[in-house]
Amino acid sequence: MARIPLLQLNDISLTFGGDPVFHDLSLVVQPGDRVALVGRNGSGKSTLMKVMAGLVEPDRGTRVVPPGVSVGYMEQDPDMAGFSTLGDYAASGLDASEMYRVEMAGEGLKFDPARAVETASGGERRRAALAKLMAEAPELMLLDEPTNHLDIEAIAWLENELRETRKGYVLISHDRAFLRALTRATLWIDRGSVRRQERGFDDFEAWRDKVWEEEDLQRHKLDRKIKSEGRWAVEGISARRKRNQGRVRRLQDMRAERAGQIRRQGAAAMELAAGPKSGRKVVEAVDISKAYGEKVILSKFSVKIQRGDRVAFVGPNGVGKTTLLKILMGQENPDEGTISIGTNLMPAVFDQARAQLDPEMTLWDSLTGDPDMRVSGKADQVLVRGQPKHVVGYLKEFLFDERQARAAVKSLSGGEKARLLLAKLMAKESNLLVLDEPTNDLDIETLDLLQELLDDYDGTVLLVSHDRDFLDRVATTTIAMEGDGKATVYAGGWSDYQAQKAEAEPKEKKEKAKPSEVKVKSDAKAEAKPAEGLSFTEKHRLEALPGIIERLEAEIGKLEEFLMDPELFSKEPVKFQKATDALVERQQALAAAEEEWMALEEKAGG
Repeated sequence: MARIPLLQLNDISLTFGGDPVFHDLSLVVQPGDRVALVGRNGSGKSTLMKVMAGLVEPDRGTRVVPPGVSVGYMEQDPDMAGFSTLGDYAASGLDASEMYRVEMAGEGLKFDPARAVETASGGERRRAALAKLMAEAPELMLLDEPTNHLDIEAIAWLENELRETRKGYVLISHDRAFLRALTRATLWIDRGSVRRQERGFDDFEAWRDKVWEEEDLQRHKLDRKIKSEGRWAVEGISARRKRNQGRVRRLQDMRAERAGQIRRQGAAAMELAAGPKSGRKVVEAVDISKAYGEKVILSKFSVKIQRGDRVAFVGPNGVGKTTLLKILMGQENPDEGTISIGTNLMPAVFDQARAQLDPEMTLWDSLTGDPDMRVSGKADQVLVRGQPKHVVGYLKEFLFDERQARAAVKSLSGGEKARLLLAKLMAKESNLLVLDEPTNDLDIETLDLLQELLDDYDGTVLLVSHDRDFLDRVATTTIAMEGDGKATVYAGGWSDYQAQKAEAEPKEKKEKAKPSEVKVKSDAKAEAKPAEGLSFTEKHRLEALPGIIERLEAEIGKLEEFLMDPELFSKEPVKFQKATDALVERQQALAAAEEEWMALEEKAGG
């Protein structure tokens, strides 16, 4: 029996006052689909998602959502007018039987439901919007960069939630590890068209490169054919004019086809040039401690960073990563211990808060008004690594067009702001890069280029990021900040840190299982044993399953308590049915999780 799609777009065309964003676009999202939506910054990913959500009306074409199907969209800038707290917003529209979902999402995503809306940061607002969507659990979830402003622990929580759900979803994300773990199909926006492949993101780049290779081959063949036919037209057309009008028309058609082909947007022409070498020692910290009142950031921490090191700082939001960076840079003093900073340092800083960008300034003024980039007497030029360049030419290297040069910074997307900040940073000579969340909002191709530039950079890199794949590609040392002043230095990137941490932990179980009448549940609650016979992914899955089982049992308990009301069925039949369906769904998920846990335990011990 054919499945009824959750969503259909038919022959969608959309233009914003210039070139078409989409033309004759059609797509279908089926129940249970797990789709990666990928494309270059500015290709229209977020716009397409808003069309899918019904928030943007296309110029032509239809959007079809079957009756009874709910579509939820995670808003980038949610409207919270009329709500006093983030919790009020996240819980709006939910039944009493669904309120527990907001609490669990709030805990997993680390946002405070009691936070007043007017004092909440942009990141907190986005986490509340994500919690609202997860609590609503629509049949189709549209998630635009859901991992932005999440730390690695919250990303892991969200990843587990989306792995366990039976709902369909479409994801936009720059986080490769997140996309690889979750997606089974890929929608690729490229020059106004959308292609679909029934494989997850892991196969995207090979597919993309094959498509582009075939395009280049066809373009080359067309160019040769046009050249050949053009020579024939010049040399013999007069003698054969009447017999060959059709051939002339075909030549005109080929030329029109070639002229109408839209060239692929090239990669940003970013360059990163190191200045004079620093001394061998960049910074050394010996037994440093730092606290704010009762909150301990560091306790007796020591590290030595040398020229050429690539050091990543990881840990939950609020643990003190930026504070440690400031101490190591000499911008803040430790309470105890000593800091020794090396010689000839020329730092360049990428600030996650984008504080170096004035939203009211134009891109032009943002560059020409920078004291480090100003060229005396030349209002249309900027100093780029010691050489003057025309401001528009330099902006084009970072994929901005001439029209954007006079636009306000506040009109840019998150990815465009990141590229503008990189343009300012890369104009300067440096031998120490401090990159605080540089990966947020960048498209995958720009991330690849940034990683290559950092590999070739003849200087030192200090990096804060929650992008696990990027950390693995760049970092040679990882400083893990785990709270309560604990900071540990590990060799390698994120995966290396995880492996070393697992090896260092005692093999004995740290927590006893809670008493249970069912032996399987009791065993599953215990911490996973060292799993010698398992793959890396299976080991992590085995470690995660006890928490998943515990969460499912908690949800089942709350639903059973809610359904104990003897008058619920007669007074609130819709709520009763929703709670009953939710209870059955969670009981099935619990049984599957317990079965998976037993299979992995058996394989690990085998």
